[in-house]
Amino acid sequence: MDSCTPAARGDGAAGCRTSRSDANFEAVANTASIYNFDIELSDVDRHVYESLHLRVARHPSETEAFLLARVLAYCLEYTEGITFGHGLAEPGEPALAVRDLTGALRVWIDIGAPDAERLHKASKLSPRVVIYTHKDPALLARQLAGERIHHAEALELYGLDREFLAALAAHLARRTAFALTVTERELYLTVGDVTLTSRVDRVPIGAGIP
Repeated sequence: MDSCTPAARGDGAAGCRTSRSDANFEAVANTASIYNFDIELSDVDRHVYESLHLRVARHPSETEAFLLARVLAYCLEYTEGITFGHGLAEPGEPALAVRDLTGALRVWIDIGAPDAERLHKASKLSPRVVIYTHKDPALLARQLAGERIHHAEALELYGLDREFLAALAAHLARRTAFALTVTERELYLTVGDVTLTSRVDRVPIGAGIP
């Protein structure tokens, strides 16, 4: 992740961040469509205030909803060390990852409806595993309940409203700018002269087999 000249953004994190996903981005750029996002992020819940400039590679088979779910997950999980993975071009990797300064994996972030085997592997590789789904979160939770997943009780599952994603997709272009405010898990997203609202809550998953 490269950074541009920082500018004060209140009492939280400050600066202007550019994510090109480094080697990950270059690995898929030849076959992917490139989307640029300019995002003013104000996450009041986590005291994160950032200007994000993201260049995201979209795999040919990736839907708009999946792409936007990845971008929103990046915002909701934004911290130092977060990067996009290879996405659908490399199914064995997380959609997004947070690594510390040594390169060690700290957070595995998946999008959609990963199966129990994948999550079992992820939970063994990372101390924190998070899923943001644009599918039916209650259905996914039922499918995962009771499955053999390492530390299943610690998995974090969040549902992204499909109507919210569809409304945002109507404004999707190769360069899209929006402002996103997060407060008490409520999302307020302003794109152009339209403000979209939604809520992101954690969905409990039944205890699995350690």
